This record gives sequence, C-alpha cells and structure tokens, in this order.
Amino acid sequence: MKTNNLIRLMTAMVAMVAVWPLTAEEEPAEGVKKPEKEEKNVELTQEQLEERFVETLSGATLTGKFSVVVEGKAGEEKEDKYTILSVSKLTGGEAWIITARVRYGGKDFTMPFPVLVKWAGDTPVITVDDVGVPGGGKYTARVLIHAGAYAGTWSGGDHGGLMSGTVTRTEKSK
Repeated sequence: MKTNNLIRLMTAMVAMVAVWPLTAEEEPAEGVKKPEKEEKNVELTQEQLEERFVETLSGATLTGKFSVVVEGKAGEEKEDKYTILSVSKLTGGEAWIITARVRYGGKDFTMPFPVLVKWAGDTPVITVDDVGVPGGGKYTARVLIHAGAYAGTWSGGDHGGLMSGTVTRTEKSK
C-alpha cells in the first residue's frame, strides 16, 4: 500500500511540474513591452493576405546577413541589403514581380525579380528558381516574411547558404 501511495504522490508531483509552466504568467524579457491584450487569430482571406504582403514589402528595406554553408556548417556572416521598390501580383496564380535594389558582396543593382509566392498558412514564402542576377549567375531561394523579419535559404551554382534579417519601412513608405 505504501508503494502505491508513493507512486501516486510522485505522479501528481510530475504532473504539477509539467503543467505549471503552461499556467504560469511569464513576464516579458527586459525591454519588451507586454501586449495590452491578446489579439484573437482572425483568419484572413487570400486577398487580404496578399494585400498585407504588398503593404509589408512595398517601400521596405530588408537588412540582414547571409552566410555560405560548407559541409553542413555556416560560414562567416556577411551583410546584405535589399530595398524593395515595388511588389505586384501577375494575373492569376502565384506569380509576382518584386522590383528591388540589391546590395551584397560589392555589387549594387536594381532589377525586377520574377518570383512565386507560396503560403504557409498566413505566412508568405518567396520562391525563386534559377533566376539570373547581373554578374552573379543563377540563384534559387526560399525566403519567408513574418513579424518584421525574413529568413531563408539560397543556392547558386556550386554553393548556397542561409540568410536572415529585419524588414523595415521608412516613414515615407508607411
């Protein structure tokens, strides 16, 4: 009998420890403002998602870093910057044109990029397959945009890597 009571007590303690973090109210990290109230997840229509995508990127600057992955390890991070001049959906389907000024590795050029935009729920994923870049060969990439940030993978020729950073808009473009 004592063994059964001990097992029940231990089971109850394990359950309390496992559930406690789910019920505890955590304070936000220093410098992070606690939300006034929880926003309900409102399901947007595809048209609304696409409008939000255009508003998020038009006139925005993506500032971050990229690295080359060699033998499964990310190399030294280098800075890159993309200034999005315009975003427009082509008629029907997933095809879009993103016109951007690109600065990386000593290069600086502006061009329209033909892309596909796929959706992971409410999150847009910019999809580029073998798109030619002036002086840089052809590139393939998958880049998601979410909550003021971007992250993704890229490859070109015999190399590839990771990229990430923030999406910001100037007061003028807001």
